[in-house]
Order: sequence, then structure tokens, then C-alpha cells
Amino acid sequence: MTNFVETIQKNLALPTIQKIDPNSQDAKEKFLRLPEEKLAQASVPAVLTALYSFTRTDEGCDFILSHSDQPQWLGILFLDKEKTAVARVAEYAGVTKREAKKNMEIVANESISVLMKEAGDDPGIENIRSVMNAQRHNILVCLPAAMQMGDLLNEEALDDRTNKMEGPVSNFLHKIENILSKGDKPKYP
Repeated sequence: MTNFVETIQKNLALPTIQKIDPNSQDAKEKFLRLPEEKLAQASVPAVLTALYSFTRTDEGCDFILSHSDQPQWLGILFLDKEKTAVARVAEYAGVTKREAKKNMEIVANESISVLMKEAGDDPGIENIRSVMNAQRHNILVCLPAAMQMGDLLNEEALDDRTNKMEGPVSNFLHKIENILSKGDKPKYP
């Protein structure tokens, strides 16, 4: 199974995206990081979190399937919360909102491309949801807590620090969590 965070980072030639320390809730090397590194650290997991949330409903998955060539995915994934998401990424990375938005648009389009490739030749709603369920842990272990994406997307469980924990027991529990997070709840209220 492809790790979307790593694949997008490589495909777009972005700086390495680190896992978040469950204790500090930030990247381990946060004080040594350049704005470009922090922008990648913020934008890729933030956009993938929105994509994950978007695929929790049949309508979201169906929209992706029927509009995979859509050029403006960022606004679709975040709906009316795009400006807030861009502002949070810009603040975390120490870049302008314009730079953050441009980067996030590129990441959003690449995310859809990777999702469609991973979904196979004849993807369906359940296939799209299943692929994104399998990515949940890969995304959340890289998502900086300071950005509060779970709060923004009305899915507070996404910001839970236990999502950042790894190890034999934690990994087993994350697999169970992925199986149980089937979705089909309403999109952002």
C-alpha cells in the first residue's frame, strides 16, 4: 500500500515530512526547520486530512469519481473553510497566505491524482473510502497539532494525540480504528 504522504512529498520534490512527536505535538526538528520544510510539513498532511474527511460520505467519494479532472480541488476539499485552512498553514510555516494557498492547491491536485491511481482501473465509492481509510494513520502521524485541522473539519478525533503514537500496541489499535472509521456521516455542518 502506498503511503500518500511520502508519495506526494516525492512526486512534488518537497522537503522530508516528519512524523509528529506525540509528547510535544510538533515535528522533532521544529527549531532547525526552514519555511519550505515547515510548509511541506503543514500543507501535505492538512490537505490529506481534508481529503480523508471528504471521503467519509458517499457524496464526497462520488464527487471525486465523477470530477477527478477538476483543477481546483483545494476549495472543494475544504469547502467554506479554505481561507481558514490556508491561514493556519501559512502561520505554521511562516509564509504568506498566497504562498501557502499556491502550495496547498498543488498538493490537493496531486493528492487526487495519487488517490485515483491507488484506487485502480475501476474505482467505486467503497474503493475510494477504503483507500483513504488505509491512509488515516499515515496522515495523522505527520499532522502538526498546532494547526487544529480536526477542529476546523469538525472531527475533533483527528487532533487526538493518540493518533501520533506508534509501537506494536498502538499500531494494532490504529488498524482497528481504520477498519471502524467507515464514514458516511454528513460533511462539515
